[in-house]
Amino acid sequence: MVQARAKALTALTIHNAPPVVYPLGRSRFQGCLLLGLWLAGLVLVLLWFCVTRQLDGRMAVALVAVLGAGVATYSSWKNAATGQLAWDGEVWCWESPNYQTGIAEQQLSVIVDFQHLLLLRLENQAHASLWLWAEQRALPERWLDLRRAVFSSRKASKASQPHDVMHAEPLSAVAVSGDMSLVDAPHIKP
Repeated sequence: MVQARAKALTALTIHNAPPVVYPLGRSRFQGCLLLGLWLAGLVLVLLWFCVTRQLDGRMAVALVAVLGAGVATYSSWKNAATGQLAWDGEVWCWESPNYQTGIAEQQLSVIVDFQHLLLLRLENQAHASLWLWAEQRALPERWLDLRRAVFSSRKASKASQPHDVMHAEPLSAVAVSGDMSLVDAPHIKP
């Protein structure tokens, strides 16, 4: 049993996913999500105005804050990171016109997995993070390759951690059949 687990974990570390390059850019899902949150804030401010029927300083500050948040959200979505996420079989690399392309060995983490959409966090050696939305519609024919690479690299890194399951002692199994009252009194021999 322990040998089978060891072989399976060795196979995970030896047989990584094949190399893949996947284009990433502005996500329509992210845009819709941000627009929905901004509209919810705007509706709340408008409902507040309808209930109180007074335009005072607090109302003006709330309205300016919601409008400012809308402008900031739109500009951040419009200037979202665009480039290519590359897996060479061992390390992740981010390639974009605004980022140094020679830097490799970045740590990739899956934050959210919606099957057709992934929220990824790419962290470099200086611990700077880049949040990326990967959508299947960007390149449908390579989507499964990207998913294989994302999840196989996670399994390989977990297998190389010092708290590996290969070193755990196997649990002894107990099979119980017949009268369950014997389980409560183990000193009685049947």
